[in-house]
Amino acid sequence: IVKMPRWNFDKFHGADHRLGLQMKSVGEVMAIGRSFNEALQKACQSQENNRTGLGADKKEWLKTDDIMERLEKVSDDRIYRVKDALRLGIPSKTVQKFTGIDPWFIGQIKNLVKMEEQLLRYNVPEDIPTEFFIELKKNGYSDAQIAWLLRIEEKPVTRERKKRGIRRVYKMVDTCAAEFESKTNYFYSTFDQRNESISTERKKIVVLGSGPNRIGQGIEFDYCCVHGLLAAKEVGYEAIMVNCNPETVSTDFDMADKFRFEPVFWEHLEEILEHEKPEGVIVQLGGQTALKLAEELHKNGWNIIGTSYNDMDIAEDRGRFSDLLKELGIPYPKYGAARDVDEALDIAKKIPYPLLVRPSYVLGGQRMKIVINDNELERQVLTIFKHLPDNRVLIDQFLERAKEAEIDAIFDGDELHIMGIMEHIEPAGIHSGDSSAVLPHYSLGPIVIQSMIEYAEKIARALNIKGLINIQFAIKNDEVYVIEANPRASRTTPFIAKAYGVPYLNIATKVMLGTHKLKDFEITQKLDGYAIKIPVFSFEKFQDVDKRLGPEMKSTGEAIYFIKDLKDPYFRELERNRSMYLYN
Repeated sequence: IVKMPRWNFDKFHGADHRLGLQMKSVGEVMAIGRSFNEALQKACQSQENNRTGLGADKKEWLKTDDIMERLEKVSDDRIYRVKDALRLGIPSKTVQKFTGIDPWFIGQIKNLVKMEEQLLRYNVPEDIPTEFFIELKKNGYSDAQIAWLLRIEEKPVTRERKKRGIRRVYKMVDTCAAEFESKTNYFYSTFDQRNESISTERKKIVVLGSGPNRIGQGIEFDYCCVHGLLAAKEVGYEAIMVNCNPETVSTDFDMADKFRFEPVFWEHLEEILEHEKPEGVIVQLGGQTALKLAEELHKNGWNIIGTSYNDMDIAEDRGRFSDLLKELGIPYPKYGAARDVDEALDIAKKIPYPLLVRPSYVLGGQRMKIVINDNELERQVLTIFKHLPDNRVLIDQFLERAKEAEIDAIFDGDELHIMGIMEHIEPAGIHSGDSSAVLPHYSLGPIVIQSMIEYAEKIARALNIKGLINIQFAIKNDEVYVIEANPRASRTTPFIAKAYGVPYLNIATKVMLGTHKLKDFEITQKLDGYAIKIPVFSFEKFQDVDKRLGPEMKSTGEAIYFIKDLKDPYFRELERNRSMYLYN
């Protein structure tokens, strides 16, 4: 078993990456394998940081001096630099001397380097001897890593592996230390002969978890998954959970009918689906981690429960979504999409500064920034392409001094139920995860609220939503603009459910599954006064970082605070201290 911390230094520019007595990780993953290397590589695949294993994924460092300097410092990426050092021929004893890591662990990683050197003798997967292919998989290598080392696409590797019958089997976690027969439905995958997981004849649903806690995606999605599992079981499904986060309730061995302690990673998920043959997969509850697997599920013919992949993609794709809003007659900030700096500068000639610049398909406002001139725009676009080379840059008109609000709702194809309307205390431009927000709204006028609800229903119908949707709005001079729509559970869904005392995730899951309509539920919201969502920051862990808030999320958690009325001193202090101006 390997536990690996998850860091978010990318959110804290200027932070010291060195590790010490003060904890800096924001989450962790756990991986189980039959060998240390298998578990280690699975842990790397679980990190949600675009790694496909321990190296062999085009992100290796190549300069010896840089690597040796990094080895001397106990930093977040040290395990990868150990592998890089060994790959470049630096002796194991030198690595041990610089790092203080036990020689056994260094020896295990050295074995990976030797296997990669052996793999480089072959040009195509058909040339790899079957025994060596199995050895690679037993040591945790993903098909993507093997493909990278062969300099080919991943699909031919997967195809050849399956052709030879090299597939994962599932072992039950022994919770009784071999003293008694273990009967928990708690499984991990490996490459072996005997499969201990028996697929039943019951109708099944797979729920995808959200992976490790990190900024932008935390424990709130575990709440969603837990209630989704319970709802699926209530309506007669065998509920199967896939996740790798040991900090969550959804990974308790008795929560799902079957739990798969696996990376939320396509290669692992595909084999689970092929083994279990479920009626469908729920991606709405696991945040962006689960949602980004929707395309692979769709391309490979697996049924997505609730809103379809195409409709989710319209909401996620800024261009397609803006076209939809235009068609529906709904106001939205002007925007453009660029694939290089020249395109970005051309867009800036048509949309006045300030501009909100961001990559597409990201979580927590990653690398999002407000720019006020061509020089800042050019720098930000180059920064995005440096870190996300295959991405598009989205450029939006930034509505200065606007208020922000959001709606969470459930739509069943006929009826829209507004779970809650939250009004942010901070202005638009501060990430919604970093803004204090009040439920229900406290200062928005009836015409604004009417427009928000009208737009929400139009969008839900146009996107054929079946289940949950979150829509964010900016309000300026009483004009309501739609900023974005998220066709899934949002981080505020559990907050609203708890504030109002309504099992909204249970209801939404049954709507997704098609077993219930909204009219089948008697929904009574119970809240005496107001509930305030309060972000929690961990700046004391990261000295010398910029603590000012903006469009990139920095909070590491949140709390709920109940007040009886708007005369409450705490609320009045929050309201008084808010600034309608953003830093640059």
